[in-house]
Amino acid sequence: MERTKVKELLASPAVGSEVLVKGWVRTKRGNRNIAFIALNDGSTIKNIQIVADVSRFGEDFLKGISTGACLAVTGTLVESQGQGQSVEINASEILLYGKCDAETYPLQKKGHSMEFLREHAHLRFRTNTFGAVFRIRHAMAFAIHKYFNDKGFYYLHTPIITGSDAEGAGEMFHVTTLDLKDLPLTEDGKIDYSNDFFGKETNLTVSGQLEGELGALALGEIYTFGPTFRAENSNTPRHLAEFWMIEPEMAFYDLNDNMDLAEDFVKYLIRYALENCSDDLTFLNEMIDKYLVERLKFVVDNSFVRITYTEAVDILTAAERKWEFPVGWGRDLQAEHERYLVEDHFKRPVILTDYPKEIKAFYMKQNDDGKTVRAMDVLFPGIGEIIGGSQREEDHEKLLSRIRELNLPEKDLWWYLETRKFGTAPHSGFGLGFERLILFMTGMMNIRDVIPFPRTPKNAEF
Repeated sequence: MERTKVKELLASPAVGSEVLVKGWVRTKRGNRNIAFIALNDGSTIKNIQIVADVSRFGEDFLKGISTGACLAVTGTLVESQGQGQSVEINASEILLYGKCDAETYPLQKKGHSMEFLREHAHLRFRTNTFGAVFRIRHAMAFAIHKYFNDKGFYYLHTPIITGSDAEGAGEMFHVTTLDLKDLPLTEDGKIDYSNDFFGKETNLTVSGQLEGELGALALGEIYTFGPTFRAENSNTPRHLAEFWMIEPEMAFYDLNDNMDLAEDFVKYLIRYALENCSDDLTFLNEMIDKYLVERLKFVVDNSFVRITYTEAVDILTAAERKWEFPVGWGRDLQAEHERYLVEDHFKRPVILTDYPKEIKAFYMKQNDDGKTVRAMDVLFPGIGEIIGGSQREEDHEKLLSRIRELNLPEKDLWWYLETRKFGTAPHSGFGLGFERLILFMTGMMNIRDVIPFPRTPKNAEF
């Protein structure tokens, strides 16, 4: 008999038919005559109840079925006699695929802290919370591809190993095959990478943007969606060393076009989740964040506020609030500043534009004032910055001047500069941190809990 998933069975009108279901035991209860087994296979947050007659299966056999055990159950789908589900299965056959020692199994019916579950990340998928989170994560990944495909964008695979540092921050993981105990050195005492695997210094990518721009300046509109890496010692609930980024790049888009796309994009993703992940969102709304669904609907229903960095600094300076980090023109805004603007002042998502050039990356288009660049950051409630982007500098001389001003290696960026020599065009793009999106979509408080296996300072478990 072909297996049917729990999600399909719970929606099935085929009462009275014989079915086969497979999954893991969430709970078992009962008495001397009958056992009630809650079975879940990951297809939905809901369980299907298995009703097992003790006289048919025997006490000893049923005793071997405990929380975490894996079963295949054949039986008749019937209308449920109890509350909480419309149908259940009267079991005729139970195959015990794998026992689970109740004494040593870490996940019991009682609630567990997020810290405890991170220590058991290999098993936390089996909890309701993480099942919901990772089903939503999947739905968002699918929706991202659907959105861009429907808009005519091309999915471009940019390299994970690269010789460039897109952000110019230098916080990169180096990739090498050299013997770390006997590094070859040049005459001036620097590491000689000429004998390394790639013949030059390489690192894990911090962004696919620079390579993505090459695609946009030929294909028109592209997006990347892949892992990125920052060797940044930020042990906070908002930072990871390995995370996923969505980065669209568009020829002939100015900053306003860029902002329009960013707003439309995130609203589309939220609508998709509300329409396709209702069971999981309802659970997370009840158990994790009482205002989750309300907040998601609010973002969809309201236009984003658009203000300049200078206007934001004026608002923050005038605010009657003591800041942990000082506010002043030319300083980068911190999460507390971003969240104040969104949650307290405007009470809506905010897009900040026109930042001082000193606190932004080299590739951003300079404004005529000589002080600011055509950057944009999208700020969300509970998160702060969720999207960062800009109109890119398409003028060869201005870009070259900025690279030299910042002492960036021209020899490593020659290919990037050539796009400004051979048919340059106005273009824009942005980056959306996938995990920060999932934080917002789920109401979870720590970014380590929205990626299957978090990579953070001093932690690379599982």
